[in-house]
Amino acid sequence: MTSNQHTLLVLAAGMGTRYGGLKQLESIGPSGETLMDYSIFDARKAGFKRVVFLIRKEMHETFEEQVGSKYENILDVEYAYQDKDDLPNGYSCPIDRQRPWGTGHAVWAAREVLNNCSFGVINADDYYGSETFSQLIDTFSPIAPEVKKLSCAMVGFQLSETLSEYGSVSRGICQTQGDRLLSVEEWTGIISGNPITGKNSDGHEKALQGNEIVSMNVWAFPQSVFSFLEDSFVTFLSSVTDPVKSEFYLPAAVDEWISAQKVEVEVRTARCEWIGVTYQEDTPRVVESVAALVAKGIYPSPLL
Repeated sequence: MTSNQHTLLVLAAGMGTRYGGLKQLESIGPSGETLMDYSIFDARKAGFKRVVFLIRKEMHETFEEQVGSKYENILDVEYAYQDKDDLPNGYSCPIDRQRPWGTGHAVWAAREVLNNCSFGVINADDYYGSETFSQLIDTFSPIAPEVKKLSCAMVGFQLSETLSEYGSVSRGICQTQGDRLLSVEEWTGIISGNPITGKNSDGHEKALQGNEIVSMNVWAFPQSVFSFLEDSFVTFLSSVTDPVKSEFYLPAAVDEWISAQKVEVEVRTARCEWIGVTYQEDTPRVVESVAALVAKGIYPSPLL
């Protein structure tokens, strides 16, 4: 992939329904830092120069005041907006739908701001560790002229390290061969236990080993991904069975491209600790984990 300015797209439009609020703005660090602050610190250290926050338009003032303003003097900061009514030509949002259309739609919604560069993607409410961003930015390299497929990359994590003891989670379960992604399947209702159980994309409950590689929405894409996303989104909208609640998942779109042999996805496996907040009950554990990282000198306090 090529990029004149390494850009990071931060997905921060989620409503946090399971968490019960805007968890993206929850104070986690000892000086009030959010998990997003630590990700951006690590991304900047790895070489990212520009950050685009994908938010809901009604969040803009609060988000810019509490988050974006902190970075305006050290990074290029821009905003993109996810709106449930932002759809391809010929489609309209059902009147009863309350939420946007998922992570695939979220990335597509940033198409105008990211129309001239390759970019990385992360969630706003996850901690990925510095190695994740070093590996991600390392995938931004020139493509050989003979390569005709869309070239993407993903940094994955071990399933057992991404679960919550307070409830179920959804994860993209990956099948790989060497450093290539063969498939990614969205599993829901994954519950920590012995064994770990979850429901596959067909809705069947099955056991999982815990050592599976999962997608935590850490991707690298070239600018040309937007035409692929729009085609897949149109297919989704044309065949969706529940237009009020169904979501267009980014991993499902990538899996579709792999099946059609339209894309090659390089997989990097993160060896650093993932930390995330799915439920409010997760917060004390996350605060403790971040405090330990600060105590070890991995991060300064305050962060900026």
